[in-house]
Amino acid sequence: MTSFVRLGTLVVPLAAAALLATGCGETVIDSAKTEAAIEQNLKRATGADVTSVDCPSDVEVKAGATFDCTVELAGGKSQTATLKILNSDADVEVTDLKANK
Repeated sequence: MTSFVRLGTLVVPLAAAALLATGCGETVIDSAKTEAAIEQNLKRATGADVTSVDCPSDVEVKAGATFDCTVELAGGKSQTATLKILNSDADVEVTDLKANK
């Protein structure tokens, strides 16, 4: 499974956002793996000094759904990355990256 971070015209492979099945029968994105992949790939793609990424842990895998992750940068700045779930394999893309005020 290969995922992508897309930002503008930039397309960067994002390590698979592995799935974690819960006891309730729904499938959710593995937030820890998604966070690590976003951090690594944003650093590589943009050169930004990403210090951490925080994504929600209860995002159900539904194609077309979006969710936000907080990206912390060196110097105390933070950004919000909006990710879109592309399919039932949990492939995701970054659709927006905005500086937080």
